[in-house]
Amino acid sequence: METKWLNETTLQGDTVTLLPLSLKHRDSLVEAAKDGKLWELWYTSVPSEKEIDIYIETAFQQYEKDSSLPFVVLHNKTQKIIGSTRFLNANSKVKRVEIGSTWYAKSFQRTAVNTECKLLLLQYAFEKLNCVAVEFRTHFHNHKSRKAIANLGAKQDGILRNHTIDKVGNLRDTVVFSILNSEWNVVKTALSHRLNQ
Repeated sequence: METKWLNETTLQGDTVTLLPLSLKHRDSLVEAAKDGKLWELWYTSVPSEKEIDIYIETAFQQYEKDSSLPFVVLHNKTQKIIGSTRFLNANSKVKRVEIGSTWYAKSFQRTAVNTECKLLLLQYAFEKLNCVAVEFRTHFHNHKSRKAIANLGAKQDGILRNHTIDKVGNLRDTVVFSILNSEWNVVKTALSHRLNQ
């Protein structure tokens, strides 16, 4: 039997800790999503209370197929679960992953949370998984997310036109960004500097 490439792990930072997603996090994720009613944003895929069980089950299924590694985001100071993120679309042969399905309670957006989450995930991807590239994808109309991804140091690869159908039935254009392993040291320095400011 082949060894899994993506295995449950905990990633510890100063502001947040990324913990492996489990069923015990269900109610905490629902509460986090209520902060800002995030499921109402038409261009994102944040689960409502009705959708949370399918959201978690899908994450577990993808993990079993070694294509995903889902986390919840624990805010260290308050010890509250404030969101979720994951590696997905993993390709162990090429050594590529995507960082996505990321969302945070509204009161923790535009704070150090996203910067530190991405630093922890990128460090794990490049320094433990030995990735050649890490990808980010977002809805064309999610301008806040596009700006945040670019601010990480990712470069836009292009736009996949009519790439998929979104949750309200519209054809979605997907913007693709990536960071290459050759760019990691500069990106790591910039993100670490930003967190220390």
